[in-house]
Amino acid sequence: MRICFLTPRPDHPLLAATETLLEPTHKVTHQNPADPRPPHPTTPLADVYLLKSRTPRALALARSFEERGARVLNSAAATELCQDRTAMADLALRAGLPFARTHTPGTLTDLTSRPTLALPFPLMVKSRHSRREDLVTRADTPTQLRALATRWPEEPVVIQQFTPNSGWDHKLWVIADQIFATHRRSELATTPTPPPPPPLTPTTLPPAWLTLVRTVGKVFALEVYGVDLITTPTGTPLIVDINAFPGIRNQPGAPEALAALATGRAR
Repeated sequence: MRICFLTPRPDHPLLAATETLLEPTHKVTHQNPADPRPPHPTTPLADVYLLKSRTPRALALARSFEERGARVLNSAAATELCQDRTAMADLALRAGLPFARTHTPGTLTDLTSRPTLALPFPLMVKSRHSRREDLVTRADTPTQLRALATRWPEEPVVIQQFTPNSGWDHKLWVIADQIFATHRRSELATTPTPPPPPPLTPTTLPPAWLTLVRTVGKVFALEVYGVDLITTPTGTPLIVDINAFPGIRNQPGAPEALAALATGRAR
């Protein structure tokens, strides 16, 4: 079978390990979406493409393969949806998922230029369009918000009311139906670092969390994805982000799960 990685970084640890597993019996190729010379429309298609890039050029390339009948994981449409935080929140909330309430005020300049700025501080302020080095921060006062507007005047943003939490993010990743998990200290935590919680594994996750992350995959039509959760003061999980094809580093079994998914879809 022919399996192609759509990525500028085929040496990414997850992809490199997956390629090692596939190579003995399958032909693995790489296509850099940033290559100024895209494949000719008559180039034979791979049996499956793994879309490990979220740039506009990567999405356009993936769509061109889909239009010719190729299977792309995740699809260009599902990947693009996860880049728009407004669309992501709208779909999650309509589906009944416990997602942070999200408002889209326009740009930061639009938000701070209103005559009466009455917002429920503290706020989470995020770029509407997810990308590398985008804006994700916390603003505790109108003064801090106006300072952000000075640095990011034309940045379209979404705002979410800050939810008190432990300061640890719960990172859950899914490949097909297999779940991987860990904790990470939140970069936005402002309190002293508490002791790390017990190791997070699929066997220690509450069953409701397993059901929740699998539901996310169905709602968003994703097969390789990540779900970032925080625990609210009542102990319930709150989704704060969903990512298409995250890195899933240092997770034993992840390359094997990805190789199995690729070959299964290629068939």
